[in-house]
Amino acid sequence: MRKYFLWAAPLFFIVAGLGWLQQIEILWKLGLIFGFSSIAIGVGHLKVVSGYQYTFWIITAVCAGLIYPDFFLHIGSFDMRNKWLILIIIQMVMFGMGTQMSIEDFTGIRKSGKGVLIGLLGHFTIMPIMGFLIAKTFGFEPEIAAGIILIGSCSSGLASNVMTYIAKGNLVLSVTVTAMSTLAAPIMTPFLMKIFAGTLVEVHFFNMMMEIIKIVLVPLAAAMIHDMLKNYGETAKKRIYVLTILSVFWLTIVIFFGKSFSISEEGTAAHILEIINFTCGAFIVGTLYHLLYKIYPKIDAIMPYFSMFGIIYFTLVTTAAGRDNLIQIGFLLFLASVLHNGAGYFFGYWLSRLSGLDKKSSQTIAFEVGLQNGGMASGLAGAMGKLATVGLASAVFSPWMNVSGSLLANYWRKKGNQEETEGVPDTV
Repeated sequence: MRKYFLWAAPLFFIVAGLGWLQQIEILWKLGLIFGFSSIAIGVGHLKVVSGYQYTFWIITAVCAGLIYPDFFLHIGSFDMRNKWLILIIIQMVMFGMGTQMSIEDFTGIRKSGKGVLIGLLGHFTIMPIMGFLIAKTFGFEPEIAAGIILIGSCSSGLASNVMTYIAKGNLVLSVTVTAMSTLAAPIMTPFLMKIFAGTLVEVHFFNMMMEIIKIVLVPLAAAMIHDMLKNYGETAKKRIYVLTILSVFWLTIVIFFGKSFSISEEGTAAHILEIINFTCGAFIVGTLYHLLYKIYPKIDAIMPYFSMFGIIYFTLVTTAAGRDNLIQIGFLLFLASVLHNGAGYFFGYWLSRLSGLDKKSSQTIAFEVGLQNGGMASGLAGAMGKLATVGLASAVFSPWMNVSGSLLANYWRKKGNQEETEGVPDTV
Protein backbone atom coordinates (compact mmCIF):
# COMPACT_ATOMS: atom_id res chain seq x y z
CA MET A 1 0.00 0.00 0.00
CA ARG A 2 2.81 2.42 0.83
CA LYS A 3 4.06 2.54 -2.76
CA TYR A 4 0.66 3.79 -3.93
CA PHE A 5 0.87 6.71 -1.51
CA LEU A 6 4.35 7.47 -2.88
CA TRP A 7 2.98 7.53 -6.42
CA ALA A 8 0.04 9.68 -5.34
CA ALA A 9 2.25 12.39 -3.81
CA PRO A 10 3.33 13.98 -7.14
CA LEU A 11 -0.31 14.05 -8.25
CA PHE A 12 -1.31 15.94 -5.10
CA PHE A 13 1.52 18.44 -5.67
CA ILE A 14 0.40 18.92 -9.27
CA VAL A 15 -3.13 19.62 -8.01
CA ALA A 16 -1.63 22.09 -5.50
CA GLY A 17 0.28 23.81 -8.32
CA LEU A 18 -2.82 24.09 -10.48
CA GLY A 19 -4.79 25.42 -7.53
CA TRP A 20 -2.11 28.05 -6.95
CA LEU A 21 -2.10 29.13 -10.60
CA GLN A 22 -5.89 29.26 -10.74
CA GLN A 23 -6.02 30.96 -7.30
CA ILE A 24 -8.29 28.23 -5.90
CA GLU A 25 -7.27 28.42 -2.26
CA ILE A 26 -8.76 25.17 -0.96
CA LEU A 27 -7.21 23.22 -3.87
CA TRP A 28 -3.59 24.28 -3.32
CA LYS A 29 -3.82 24.09 0.46
CA LEU A 30 -5.28 20.59 0.59
CA GLY A 31 -3.02 19.51 -2.28
CA LEU A 32 0.07 20.47 -0.28
CA ILE A 33 -1.12 18.79 2.93
CA PHE A 34 -2.16 15.56 1.20
CA GLY A 35 1.05 15.62 -0.85
CA PHE A 36 3.31 15.76 2.20
CA SER A 37 1.11 13.22 4.03
CA SER A 38 1.44 10.81 1.09
CA ILE A 39 5.22 11.18 1.12
CA ALA A 40 5.28 10.58 4.89
CA ILE A 41 3.40 7.30 4.41
CA GLY A 42 5.09 6.32 1.15
CA VAL A 43 8.75 6.71 2.15
CA GLY A 44 8.36 3.63 4.33
CA HIS A 45 8.32 1.67 1.05
CA LEU A 46 11.86 2.76 0.18
CA LYS A 47 14.60 1.36 2.45
CA VAL A 48 16.99 4.18 1.52
CA VAL A 49 14.78 6.86 3.06
CA SER A 50 12.51 4.81 5.35
CA GLY A 51 14.40 6.16 8.38
CA TYR A 52 13.12 9.65 7.55
CA GLN A 53 9.41 8.76 7.73
CA TYR A 54 9.00 10.45 11.13
CA THR A 55 10.78 13.56 9.80
CA PHE A 56 8.34 13.79 6.88
CA TRP A 57 5.42 13.61 9.32
CA ILE A 58 6.99 16.53 11.21
CA ILE A 59 7.25 18.46 7.91
CA THR A 60 3.60 17.63 7.21
CA ALA A 61 2.63 18.97 10.63
CA VAL A 62 4.54 22.21 9.98
CA CYS A 63 2.84 22.58 6.59
CA ALA A 64 -0.64 21.94 8.04
CA GLY A 65 -0.05 24.32 10.95
CA LEU A 66 1.05 27.10 8.62
CA ILE A 67 -1.85 26.64 6.19
CA TYR A 68 -4.74 26.10 8.64
CA PRO A 69 -3.61 27.61 11.97
CA ASP A 70 -7.07 28.34 13.38
CA PHE A 71 -8.37 24.87 12.53
CA PHE A 72 -5.62 23.12 14.48
CA LEU A 73 -5.67 25.52 17.45
CA HIS A 74 -9.33 24.94 18.30
CA ILE A 75 -11.63 21.99 17.92
CA GLY A 76 -15.01 23.58 18.47
CA SER A 77 -14.63 25.57 21.67
CA PHE A 78 -11.74 23.45 22.95
CA ASP A 79 -8.30 25.06 22.90
CA MET A 80 -5.63 22.61 21.72
CA ARG A 81 -3.13 24.55 23.86
CA ASN A 82 -5.03 23.60 27.01
CA LYS A 83 -2.58 23.23 29.90
CA TRP A 84 -3.86 19.81 30.97
CA LEU A 85 -3.87 18.45 27.42
CA ILE A 86 -0.25 19.57 26.97
CA LEU A 87 0.68 17.96 30.30
CA ILE A 88 -0.98 14.64 29.43
CA ILE A 89 0.60 14.46 25.98
CA ILE A 90 4.11 15.37 27.14
CA GLN A 91 3.80 12.78 29.91
CA MET A 92 2.76 10.24 27.27
CA VAL A 93 5.83 11.20 25.21
CA MET A 94 8.13 10.73 28.21
CA PHE A 95 6.42 7.52 29.29
CA GLY A 96 6.89 6.11 25.79
CA MET A 97 10.56 7.07 26.02
CA GLY A 98 10.78 5.43 29.44
CA THR A 99 9.41 2.10 28.22
CA GLN A 100 12.48 1.82 25.99
CA MET A 101 14.77 2.21 29.02
CA SER A 102 15.37 0.15 32.14
CA ILE A 103 16.71 0.65 35.66
CA GLU A 104 19.97 -0.93 34.48
CA ASP A 105 20.49 2.09 32.21
CA PHE A 106 20.90 4.29 35.27
CA THR A 107 23.68 2.09 36.64
CA GLY A 108 25.82 2.23 33.50
CA ILE A 109 27.98 4.94 35.05
CA ARG A 110 29.90 2.16 36.80
CA LYS A 111 31.11 0.91 33.42
CA SER A 112 31.46 4.22 31.56
CA GLY A 113 32.11 6.75 34.34
CA LYS A 114 34.57 8.95 32.46
CA GLY A 115 32.50 9.02 29.28
CA VAL A 116 29.31 9.82 31.21
CA LEU A 117 30.95 12.73 33.03
CA ILE A 118 32.32 14.13 29.76
CA GLY A 119 28.92 13.70 28.13
CA LEU A 120 27.08 15.50 30.94
CA LEU A 121 29.67 18.27 31.09
CA GLY A 122 29.49 18.82 27.33
CA HIS A 123 25.71 18.59 27.27
CA PHE A 124 25.04 21.14 30.00
CA THR A 125 27.73 23.62 28.94
CA ILE A 126 28.16 23.56 25.16
CA MET A 127 24.48 23.62 24.17
CA PRO A 128 23.13 26.36 26.50
CA ILE A 129 26.17 28.56 25.84
CA MET A 130 25.86 28.08 22.06
CA GLY A 131 22.11 28.73 22.30
CA PHE A 132 22.78 31.97 24.16
CA LEU A 133 25.45 33.12 21.68
CA ILE A 134 23.36 32.25 18.61
CA ALA A 135 20.26 33.94 20.03
CA LYS A 136 22.25 37.11 20.77
CA THR A 137 24.03 37.08 17.40
CA PHE A 138 20.81 36.75 15.41
CA GLY A 139 19.03 39.34 17.54
CA PHE A 140 15.84 37.37 18.05
CA GLU A 141 13.01 38.75 20.17
CA PRO A 142 13.41 37.91 23.89
CA GLU A 143 10.89 35.05 24.03
CA ILE A 144 12.12 33.49 20.76
CA ALA A 145 15.71 33.75 22.04
CA ALA A 146 14.67 32.17 25.34
CA GLY A 147 13.23 29.24 23.38
CA ILE A 148 16.61 28.60 21.74
CA ILE A 149 18.32 28.66 25.13
CA LEU A 150 15.59 26.39 26.54
CA ILE A 151 16.13 23.64 23.97
CA GLY A 152 19.87 23.93 24.61
CA SER A 153 19.30 23.50 28.35
CA CYS A 154 17.12 20.38 28.14
CA SER A 155 18.30 16.81 28.56
CA SER A 156 19.13 14.56 25.62
CA GLY A 157 16.41 12.28 24.28
CA LEU A 158 16.03 8.83 22.76
CA ALA A 159 16.99 10.16 19.33
CA SER A 160 20.62 10.16 20.46
CA ASN A 161 20.34 6.47 21.37
CA VAL A 162 18.83 5.65 17.98
CA MET A 163 21.55 7.55 16.11
CA THR A 164 24.27 5.88 18.18
CA TYR A 165 22.80 2.49 17.33
CA ILE A 166 22.75 3.32 13.60
CA ALA A 167 26.35 4.59 13.76
CA LYS A 168 27.48 1.44 15.66
CA GLY A 169 28.69 3.63 18.52
CA ASN A 170 28.92 2.94 22.25
CA LEU A 171 25.25 2.24 22.98
CA VAL A 172 25.76 1.58 26.71
CA LEU A 173 27.42 4.98 27.08
CA SER A 174 24.68 6.67 25.05
CA VAL A 175 21.81 5.22 27.07
CA THR A 176 23.56 6.03 30.36
CA VAL A 177 24.21 9.67 29.43
CA THR A 178 20.58 10.04 28.30
CA ALA A 179 19.37 8.55 31.59
CA MET A 180 21.66 10.67 33.76
CA SER A 181 20.97 13.92 31.89
CA THR A 182 17.24 13.24 32.30
CA LEU A 183 17.69 12.81 36.05
CA ALA A 184 19.76 16.01 36.21
CA ALA A 185 17.24 18.05 34.17
CA PRO A 186 15.00 19.19 37.08
CA ILE A 187 17.99 21.04 38.56
CA MET A 188 20.15 21.85 35.54
CA THR A 189 17.49 23.11 33.12
CA PRO A 190 15.98 25.77 35.46
CA PHE A 191 19.49 26.71 36.63
CA LEU A 192 20.75 27.25 33.07
CA MET A 193 17.57 29.08 32.06
CA LYS A 194 17.94 31.38 35.07
CA ILE A 195 21.54 32.20 34.09
CA PHE A 196 21.21 32.58 30.32
CA ALA A 197 17.54 33.51 29.80
CA GLY A 198 16.68 35.24 33.09
CA THR A 199 16.87 38.67 31.45
CA LEU A 200 14.74 37.57 28.47
CA VAL A 201 11.76 35.93 30.18
CA GLU A 202 10.64 35.51 33.77
CA VAL A 203 12.13 32.25 35.06
CA HIS A 204 10.86 30.82 38.34
CA PHE A 205 13.45 28.23 39.31
CA PHE A 206 11.28 26.27 41.73
CA ASN A 207 8.19 26.31 39.51
CA MET A 208 10.16 25.13 36.49
CA MET A 209 11.80 22.40 38.57
CA MET A 210 8.35 21.19 39.66
CA GLU A 211 7.13 21.21 36.05
CA ILE A 212 10.10 19.11 34.90
CA ILE A 213 9.51 16.62 37.70
CA LYS A 214 5.90 16.31 36.58
CA ILE A 215 6.52 16.07 32.84
CA VAL A 216 9.76 14.07 32.87
CA LEU A 217 10.53 12.22 36.09
CA VAL A 218 6.98 11.12 36.99
CA PRO A 219 6.24 9.38 33.65
CA LEU A 220 9.78 7.98 33.66
CA ALA A 221 9.11 6.59 37.16
CA ALA A 222 5.91 4.96 35.87
CA ALA A 223 7.92 3.26 33.12
CA MET A 224 10.54 2.10 35.66
CA ILE A 225 7.76 0.60 37.82
CA HIS A 226 6.71 -1.43 34.78
CA ASP A 227 10.35 -2.45 34.29
CA MET A 228 10.61 -3.63 37.91
CA LEU A 229 7.39 -5.63 37.64
CA LYS A 230 8.67 -7.17 34.43
CA ASN A 231 12.26 -8.00 35.40
CA TYR A 232 12.58 -8.10 39.18
CA GLY A 233 11.67 -10.73 41.78
CA GLU A 234 8.47 -11.44 43.69
CA THR A 235 9.52 -9.33 46.69
CA ALA A 236 9.83 -6.21 44.52
CA LYS A 237 6.49 -6.97 42.86
CA LYS A 238 4.69 -7.32 46.19
CA ARG A 239 6.10 -4.01 47.42
CA ILE A 240 5.02 -2.24 44.25
CA TYR A 241 1.52 -3.71 44.43
CA VAL A 242 1.20 -2.58 48.07
CA LEU A 243 2.37 0.93 47.16
CA THR A 244 -0.07 0.98 44.25
CA ILE A 245 -2.98 0.08 46.54
CA LEU A 246 -1.90 2.82 48.98
CA SER A 247 -1.66 5.25 46.04
CA VAL A 248 -5.23 4.43 44.97
CA PHE A 249 -6.39 4.93 48.56
CA TRP A 250 -4.56 8.27 48.88
CA LEU A 251 -5.83 9.67 45.56
CA THR A 252 -9.38 8.66 46.48
CA ILE A 253 -9.06 10.75 49.64
CA VAL A 254 -7.64 13.68 47.65
CA ILE A 255 -10.41 13.52 45.03
CA PHE A 256 -13.29 13.39 47.50
CA PHE A 257 -11.88 15.37 50.43
CA GLY A 258 -9.08 17.44 48.85
CA LYS A 259 -11.02 20.70 49.04
CA SER A 260 -11.07 20.44 52.81
CA PHE A 261 -7.24 20.65 52.94
CA SER A 262 -6.36 24.20 54.00
CA ILE A 263 -3.31 24.57 51.73
CA SER A 264 -2.49 27.64 49.65
CA GLU A 265 -2.50 26.81 45.92
CA GLU A 266 0.70 28.81 45.34
CA GLY A 267 2.66 27.67 48.39
CA THR A 268 5.52 25.18 48.63
CA ALA A 269 3.26 22.72 50.48
CA ALA A 270 0.86 22.73 47.52
CA HIS A 271 3.69 21.90 45.11
CA ILE A 272 4.89 19.05 47.34
CA LEU A 273 1.36 17.68 47.63
CA GLU A 274 1.02 17.89 43.86
CA ILE A 275 4.24 15.88 43.37
CA ILE A 276 3.00 13.27 45.88
CA ASN A 277 -0.24 12.99 43.92
CA PHE A 278 1.58 12.64 40.62
CA THR A 279 3.92 10.03 42.14
CA CYS A 280 0.91 8.02 43.30
CA GLY A 281 -0.41 8.33 39.75
CA ALA A 282 2.92 6.96 38.48
CA PHE A 283 2.49 3.80 40.57
CA ILE A 284 -1.06 3.32 39.30
CA VAL A 285 -0.19 3.97 35.64
CA GLY A 286 2.95 1.80 35.80
CA THR A 287 1.05 -1.10 37.35
CA LEU A 288 -1.93 -0.84 34.98
CA TYR A 289 0.41 -0.62 32.00
CA HIS A 290 2.23 -3.74 33.20
CA LEU A 291 -1.07 -5.63 33.45
CA LEU A 292 -1.82 -4.54 29.88
CA TYR A 293 1.68 -5.64 28.87
CA LYS A 294 0.99 -9.13 30.27
CA ILE A 295 -2.08 -9.36 28.02
CA TYR A 296 -0.39 -7.80 24.98
CA PRO A 297 3.45 -8.00 25.22
CA LYS A 298 3.98 -6.18 21.92
CA ILE A 299 2.77 -2.92 23.46
CA ASP A 300 6.34 -1.98 24.48
CA ALA A 301 7.28 -1.91 20.80
CA ILE A 302 4.27 0.30 19.99
CA MET A 303 4.85 2.93 22.70
CA PRO A 304 7.56 4.86 20.77
CA TYR A 305 4.92 5.60 18.13
CA PHE A 306 2.79 7.30 20.80
CA SER A 307 5.85 9.41 21.67
CA MET A 308 6.26 10.31 18.01
CA PHE A 309 2.59 11.26 17.81
CA GLY A 310 3.07 13.54 20.81
CA ILE A 311 6.01 15.34 19.18
CA ILE A 312 4.00 15.73 15.96
CA TYR A 313 1.13 17.22 18.01
CA PHE A 314 3.46 19.75 19.64
CA THR A 315 4.95 20.65 16.25
CA LEU A 316 1.51 21.12 14.71
CA VAL A 317 0.06 23.25 17.54
CA THR A 318 3.27 25.26 18.03
CA THR A 319 3.48 26.03 14.31
CA ALA A 320 -0.18 27.05 14.22
CA ALA A 321 0.16 29.24 17.32
CA GLY A 322 3.40 30.85 16.15
CA ARG A 323 2.52 31.05 12.44
CA ASP A 324 3.10 34.79 12.07
CA ASN A 325 6.45 34.66 13.86
CA LEU A 326 7.51 31.60 11.86
CA ILE A 327 6.73 33.25 8.52
CA GLN A 328 8.87 36.24 9.51
CA ILE A 329 11.89 34.46 11.04
CA GLY A 330 11.48 30.83 9.93
CA PHE A 331 14.63 30.83 7.78
CA LEU A 332 16.74 32.46 10.50
CA LEU A 333 15.46 29.93 13.06
CA PHE A 334 16.36 27.09 10.69
CA LEU A 335 19.84 28.54 10.22
CA ALA A 336 20.15 28.87 13.99
CA SER A 337 19.15 25.20 14.39
CA VAL A 338 21.83 24.10 11.90
CA LEU A 339 24.52 26.08 13.75
CA HIS A 340 23.38 24.98 17.21
CA ASN A 341 23.08 21.32 16.25
CA GLY A 342 26.38 21.34 14.32
CA ALA A 343 28.22 22.97 17.22
CA GLY A 344 26.96 20.21 19.50
CA TYR A 345 28.31 17.49 17.21
CA PHE A 346 31.63 19.24 16.64
CA PHE A 347 32.48 20.28 20.19
CA GLY A 348 31.01 17.11 21.69
CA TYR A 349 33.22 14.94 19.48
CA TRP A 350 36.46 16.87 19.94
CA LEU A 351 35.96 17.41 23.68
CA SER A 352 35.72 13.64 23.97
CA ARG A 353 38.75 12.96 21.77
CA LEU A 354 40.89 15.48 23.64
CA SER A 355 39.77 13.86 26.90
CA GLY A 356 41.13 10.52 25.73
CA LEU A 357 37.95 8.69 24.66
CA ASP A 358 38.12 6.35 21.67
CA LYS A 359 36.53 7.26 18.35
CA LYS A 360 33.28 5.30 18.82
CA SER A 361 32.71 6.75 22.29
CA SER A 362 33.47 10.26 20.98
CA GLN A 363 30.91 9.83 18.21
CA THR A 364 28.43 8.74 20.87
CA ILE A 365 29.09 11.85 22.97
CA ALA A 366 28.67 13.97 19.83
CA PHE A 367 25.11 12.66 19.48
CA GLU A 368 24.41 13.07 23.20
CA VAL A 369 25.54 16.71 23.12
CA GLY A 370 24.08 17.64 19.73
CA LEU A 371 20.62 16.09 20.05
CA GLN A 372 18.26 17.68 22.57
CA ASN A 373 14.89 16.62 23.96
CA GLY A 374 12.59 18.75 21.82
CA GLY A 375 9.47 17.28 23.43
CA MET A 376 10.60 18.41 26.87
CA ALA A 377 11.28 21.93 25.54
CA SER A 378 7.81 22.07 23.95
CA GLY A 379 6.18 20.82 27.14
CA LEU A 380 7.92 23.44 29.27
CA ALA A 381 7.03 26.19 26.80
CA GLY A 382 3.41 25.04 26.97
CA ALA A 383 3.50 25.01 30.77
CA MET A 384 4.79 28.59 30.66
CA GLY A 385 1.86 29.53 28.40
CA LYS A 386 4.30 30.63 25.67
CA LEU A 387 4.01 27.86 23.08
CA ALA A 388 3.81 30.35 20.20
CA THR A 389 7.10 32.06 21.12
CA VAL A 390 9.30 30.13 23.56
CA GLY A 391 8.13 26.86 21.98
CA LEU A 392 8.81 27.97 18.41
CA ALA A 393 12.50 26.99 18.42
CA SER A 394 11.74 23.37 19.31
CA ALA A 395 9.27 23.14 16.39
CA VAL A 396 12.08 24.11 13.99
CA PHE A 397 15.04 22.47 15.75
CA SER A 398 13.46 19.01 16.24
CA PRO A 399 12.98 18.12 12.53
CA TRP A 400 16.50 19.25 11.67
CA MET A 401 18.02 17.26 14.53
CA ASN A 402 16.41 14.10 13.17
CA VAL A 403 17.64 14.79 9.63
CA SER A 404 21.19 15.78 10.60
CA GLY A 405 21.47 12.95 13.14
CA SER A 406 20.41 10.36 10.57
CA LEU A 407 22.84 11.71 7.96
CA LEU A 408 25.76 11.79 10.39
CA ALA A 409 24.96 8.36 11.86
CA ASN A 410 24.85 6.71 8.43
CA TYR A 411 28.07 8.49 7.39
CA TRP A 412 29.94 7.31 10.50
CA ARG A 413 28.56 3.80 10.09
CA LYS A 414 29.76 3.54 6.48
CA LYS A 415 33.10 5.09 7.41
CA GLY A 416 33.50 2.65 10.29
CA ASN A 417 32.68 -0.33 8.06
CA GLN A 418 35.23 0.88 5.50
CA GLU A 419 37.95 1.30 8.15
CA GLU A 420 37.26 -2.19 9.52
CA THR A 421 37.60 -3.62 6.03
CA GLU A 422 40.83 -1.76 5.32
CA GLY A 423 42.25 -2.28 8.82
CA VAL A 424 42.73 1.44 9.46
CA PRO A 425 43.92 2.10 13.06
CA ASP A 426 41.91 4.32 15.45
CA THR A 427 43.55 7.73 15.08
CA VAL A 428 42.46 11.30 15.59
